[in-house]
Amino acid sequence: MGFEGHEANGAAWTHQVERACASKGLQLTALRRRVMTILSESEAPLGAYAIIDEMRRIEGKPVAPPTVYRTLDFFLENGFVHKIESRNAYAPCAHFGHAHQGVLLLCEKCGRSDEIDEPALDRLIEQAAARAGFVAHRQMIEVQGLCPACARAA
Repeated sequence: MGFEGHEANGAAWTHQVERACASKGLQLTALRRRVMTILSESEAPLGAYAIIDEMRRIEGKPVAPPTVYRTLDFFLENGFVHKIESRNAYAPCAHFGHAHQGVLLLCEKCGRSDEIDEPALDRLIEQAAARAGFVAHRQMIEVQGLCPACARAA
């Protein structure tokens, strides 16, 4: 989660999700907490089966894929994560406390991601879609490139 200071970002995200669930009356089940922890501790976005594999490694028992998909749907519906379509993976949302569409920066070398919030870009896309008569329900821009660490090493 993020290119720099991942551990602090992951812990902060977990705390924000817990607070948001408490304030909205949403149940944070044991399974949701496990998935949340795995996502927050990962340096790169994870697919559902990578989450399942990590749960199996930690717990030593099989996990049913539908339960993980339902958990990811819960996080998506509440804006806690973004789905990265190009990777079929999920990443914690760094700005879930307010409405935004999101721009994900995806490192092609190390696989990490970061999120930037650009309200002006959101408005431009909404206006362009409206001019075309299109009603957008969701937008996510994925920008491929190199993170700061990989760019320095190149």
